[in-house]
Amino acid sequence: MNGHTLYSIGELARRTGTTVKTIRFYSDCGLIPPADRSPAGYRLYDNGAVARLDLVRTLRDLGVDLASIRKVMDRELALSEVAAAHADALDVQIRILRLRRAVLTAVAKRGATPEETHLMHKLAKLSEVERQQLVGDFLDAVFGGVGTGSMFTGIMRSMTPELPDNPDTEQVQAWVELAELSQDPDFRALVRQMAREQTAGYVQGGPPMLHSNLAAIVRDQIAPALAADIEPASLQADPIVAVLMTRCAHLLDCRDDAESPWQLLARLERVNDPRRERYFSLLAVINGWPGPESLRPVLDWSVHALQARMQG
Repeated sequence: MNGHTLYSIGELARRTGTTVKTIRFYSDCGLIPPADRSPAGYRLYDNGAVARLDLVRTLRDLGVDLASIRKVMDRELALSEVAAAHADALDVQIRILRLRRAVLTAVAKRGATPEETHLMHKLAKLSEVERQQLVGDFLDAVFGGVGTGSMFTGIMRSMTPELPDNPDTEQVQAWVELAELSQDPDFRALVRQMAREQTAGYVQGGPPMLHSNLAAIVRDQIAPALAADIEPASLQADPIVAVLMTRCAHLLDCRDDAESPWQLLARLERVNDPRRERYFSLLAVINGWPGPESLRPVLDWSVHALQARMQG
């Protein structure tokens, strides 16, 4: 084959595996202009047309529009610029598809109602600014007006989800569930009550031990009992429960010692609410953090231990 070889439209179609109809369309658009015409007026194409047709087919397979392809062919636009623009457009499409897939997967798993499906889709589509507003509203509802302004700054930061620019399906699903949970009035009331209780033991200017985290105290005190297989209602657990009460005394807002176990039990049950742990598990997925340690075993043990002694 030499540079002067000319092909009819049928020959070009056979050589390139493209239909005559498609070649004629590209030719009419000016993308594959004929090099000459036969005495009968039929279009004839040269080897350059073969190369141009291969490029057009490649770019079309990649989703590039005909107008951009023509500019590339006419050297009005660099191929690298077209590729960059379409790569950006594909990023947006991929993100949208991920969101749709995440919502549909969640709907299938949960057997969601049409109303729940609409809400999940709406939450998944929120912009970054809208997500920040939603989270900010939740944190303000929970911590606003509780304690000093700086007291919960670190906690609020640690409870803030930050969905990445290109989240995977699991992160999108986690965001949708966390967003739903953060809008639950009962959950908001639960977290706000825990925030209020945390400020009760706070002493301005006092040593850190006076306002330790209840869950951390329980974990440190009860983990050894769990490891030793001590039953919460057994006599062996008595000294462990006594130490726990002593360690938590400064967190309780009651003057009557008889009321202390009841107040501690109520607080432990709130901290042990499964929605609290679920929030932090979802947060870890969204932010790409390691999964949080589950405190349910030590909290369950503590709750059962207190209940056994208060009923006895």
